[in-house]
Amino acid sequence: MTYHAADDRYAKAQFRRAGTSGLDFPALSFGLWQKFGTDHPYEKNRATVLRAFDLGITHFDNADRYGPPHRAAQQFFGRVLRQDLAPYRDELILTTKAGNPIGASPYLKGGSRKSLLGSLDHSLRDLGTDYVDIFYSHSPDPTTPLEETVGALVSAVQQGKTLYVGISNYPTDRAHEAAQLLRRAGVPLLVHQPRYSLFDRRPEENGLLDLAAADGFGLVVYSPLAQGLLTGKYLDGIPAGARAENSAFLSPDAIDDDYRRRASALNKIAEARGQSLAQLALQWVLRRPEVTSAIVGASSAEQLEHNVQALSFAPLTAEELALIDEALT
Repeated sequence: MTYHAADDRYAKAQFRRAGTSGLDFPALSFGLWQKFGTDHPYEKNRATVLRAFDLGITHFDNADRYGPPHRAAQQFFGRVLRQDLAPYRDELILTTKAGNPIGASPYLKGGSRKSLLGSLDHSLRDLGTDYVDIFYSHSPDPTTPLEETVGALVSAVQQGKTLYVGISNYPTDRAHEAAQLLRRAGVPLLVHQPRYSLFDRRPEENGLLDLAAADGFGLVVYSPLAQGLLTGKYLDGIPAGARAENSAFLSPDAIDDDYRRRASALNKIAEARGQSLAQLALQWVLRRPEVTSAIVGASSAEQLEHNVQALSFAPLTAEELALIDEALT
């Protein structure tokens, strides 16, 4: 069937400015990190992506590494773009990343100019587009001068292959150095993509939130639901077929008594607000003005719709935030 985007897709959508730039992001972004490889059904994933756009989600986050196999998630999205979303390309923020290993070759990993720009060219072919909106250095490479990595990002902008640049998983001091180098080159750092959730508060502890405000870049945070630990799915153990059974990113060992104690306490706070644990967790990361957007994945349109409903609840009060801090101790 021919796809036509919902006419009311922006009626309730919420957008937030990325740092001191002029670019707005949806409060919730859609990530293709997991479950968008060739081992998952195309039509179901296509329906979820299209539902995301109908709900006003315009940012779709990808990387050369996402699959399996590597690059499969980009190829999946390229097919959806060609088949359905091409008429709306100007309404989309499409991103990709390079630098994490995707093969044995020394040119398929790291922050060298050859690795980053070669991957970007391949990603553009995967996606079937002339440019991406944001090109990221996926992780810092201590074996490559930061000047070279930053120079490759600058070249990508100068060549018209990306509109903006970002970094991901960079420690605070290196993020500041990258931001300074990019500013001197006339290509400001748009966004940093760190992990951030109720169970991983490192951006608060390592000064990254403060740095984002000082250096003028936004934070697009990933794993706000801690790989499903903040969905309520594991409150009573590990259900059959759950991610913790076979995921490289979530060990069954994480589902211990301490986890259940903390998650149960948070769930009670959520229930008192009339929402789910997942909705509480998303509201919590978005409470910070430095956070431009939170990336969510979804294995179904229904799951996505549930997460988007988090944006409709009243802001967390100071008393509720104190109760959350107490539950995490």
